[in-house]
Amino acid sequence: MYVIGGGPGGLATAHALRARGIRAVVLEKSDHVAASWRRHYDRLHLHTTRRLSALPGLPMPRSFGRWVSRDNVVRYLEKYAEFHQLEIVTGVEVSRVDPAPDGTGWLLHATGGRELTGRAVVVATGYNHTPHVPDWPGLADRTGEFLHAGAYRNAQPYAGRDVLVVGIGNTGAEIAVDLVDGGASRVRLSVRTAPHIVRRSTAGWAAQFSGILVRRLPVRLVDRLARPLARMSVPDLSAHGLPRPDTGLYSRVNEGAVPVQDVGLINAVRKGRVEIVAAVESFEADKVVLADDTRIEPDVVIAATGYVRALEGLVGHLGVLDDRGKPVAHGARSPHTAPGLYFTGFTNPISGMLRELALDAERIAKAVARQRDRGRAAP
Repeated sequence: MYVIGGGPGGLATAHALRARGIRAVVLEKSDHVAASWRRHYDRLHLHTTRRLSALPGLPMPRSFGRWVSRDNVVRYLEKYAEFHQLEIVTGVEVSRVDPAPDGTGWLLHATGGRELTGRAVVVATGYNHTPHVPDWPGLADRTGEFLHAGAYRNAQPYAGRDVLVVGIGNTGAEIAVDLVDGGASRVRLSVRTAPHIVRRSTAGWAAQFSGILVRRLPVRLVDRLARPLARMSVPDLSAHGLPRPDTGLYSRVNEGAVPVQDVGLINAVRKGRVEIVAAVESFEADKVVLADDTRIEPDVVIAATGYVRALEGLVGHLGVLDDRGKPVAHGARSPHTAPGLYFTGFTNPISGMLRELALDAERIAKAVARQRDRGRAAP
């Protein structure tokens, strides 16, 4: 069978399948595993603990520390592929998945006119696949510097410059702090909806631990529990333009908005080093028009506006995506219209992405092995 994508989800699933005696070939379009991790900004560290971020069959080294850096994540994934002797073919991009002509599996259309068939396929192309930039009026005419956060590496090119970061997810918040620490003359952070902010760790208790504990609890209960805890651990930033959200923390998670883990944003906002401004509405030449009708003229605009999964061309014709382009089933469950087609890595759980990828890998391997055994038992 084939696994599409050589990131942590694809590698973990390939190992779990091999451990059950199932040959799994990983198809990776780039020249290396962990391609998306190599593109992340230099400052990035996991917001999940080292022990709860390891994939099946290989712990992360203690020397990586509690919060593993981007470079060490890449090293770990390279070692993981080598240690488990995974079968990986690089430089091969799968453009479309169709039912196999004989009706017993799947046909993959890949680079160079290749046509590959397998009884089962796992799509693990990643949550952060294709940068998304809103269709802001006037953006095409902007002459000043503009980039998506996916192209940001470090603050060095922006020292002494006025920078507007658009979007207050974890990426936007961390880039804003990185710019301040790196000597940008002014850093503004454009916010449309105030996020929930949590401490990455409080008295040694990682936010991830709480995410794991509450994952199966009712949404309203978690919302009620989170409210007083937030008031105790996170100061009120309303006077600085960041009021506490009206909606509950877990309700927001279910809408796709995970909390922002504080890695310096709170202090930067309180001290006025990062200025909170209204949402971006449009562009006028080198000016940026905000939702409160103010106009600012930053030297650089960095859009931390997220990514899209970009699965439409690959599997959109199979009826396996919802109206937001996300798979209708994930992990061990195949869409009922596409048995033998599995998806991993297309959710963003508060319990930790890498932890859930590891669990998904084992579940997918178990489901595929069960299907194989049924086929053997059939007359």
